Amino acid sequence: MRTKPFKSIGFNLLAIVISVVIFIPIYIIIVNSLKTKTDAATMGIGLPTSLHFENFSTVIEKGKLGQSFLNSMLYSVGSTIIGTTLAAMGAFVLSRNRTRLNRFLYLFLIMGIALPTNYVTLTQVMQVTHLINTQLGIIILHAAGQIPFGIFLIYGFVQNIPRELDEAAIVDGCGPWRLFFVVIMPLMMPVLITLSVLSFLGAWSDFIAPLYFLNNSDLWPMTLAVYNFFGQFQSDWSLVSADILLTILPVLVVYLLAQRFILSGLTSGAVKG
Repeated sequence: MRTKPFKSIGFNLLAIVISVVIFIPIYIIIVNSLKTKTDAATMGIGLPTSLHFENFSTVIEKGKLGQSFLNSMLYSVGSTIIGTTLAAMGAFVLSRNRTRLNRFLYLFLIMGIALPTNYVTLTQVMQVTHLINTQLGIIILHAAGQIPFGIFLIYGFVQNIPRELDEAAIVDGCGPWRLFFVVIMPLMMPVLITLSVLSFLGAWSDFIAPLYFLNNSDLWPMTLAVYNFFGQFQSDWSLVSADILLTILPVLVVYLLAQRFILSGLTSGAVKG
């Protein structure tokens, strides 16, 4: 019993150390984004002698971040809505109908969590479907990539929803679509919010898919805009830091606002089934 306080202190210290290590790169980016080109050349940890907020306006203008921000929002929000909805529908059907075929389909789908993407085959599919260099193609790619983990996450959660609700809704005249969207889906909100946040963060941070399948710079998300901006202004770390900060800021805001939903959703049924 006496060792418990010491274990608690040790875990707290470990958490503090890990948090500091994670925060240091973000801190360096923040302070150097407010410095002059000369002061930011060494990427030091010292505070700026004067604040240069004009770095951000320069980055937005020269880096075309306005259009890139809208593109990232379109890809992230669109793929999140499509992927989360399809994953919820698939997990509900597979969890409610425990046949051998559905069990096989469930295991087959969640294999996508671990299996690597074959970009050679994927490129051929994108060419045949004429989705290369289109916004719809990126949205579909991100949505499809979210489905395996989404089904895995929601599958166990569905078991916590009583089957009696399905039967009562059917008796009241609900069809399959109305049963799912009106009765079942609102009860899934904790896990759906968790999946939506994780899907949004994943789509926003993705670099590989846009790099391979978008040739038009007007369609680039913010991750590619940063890559292109760095190639042009790699000698000016104040502007590069400002560009990186503007790119990661939406991710940080979304995660900080939704972290409690992520934790509750991950622990509310994902380990079952």
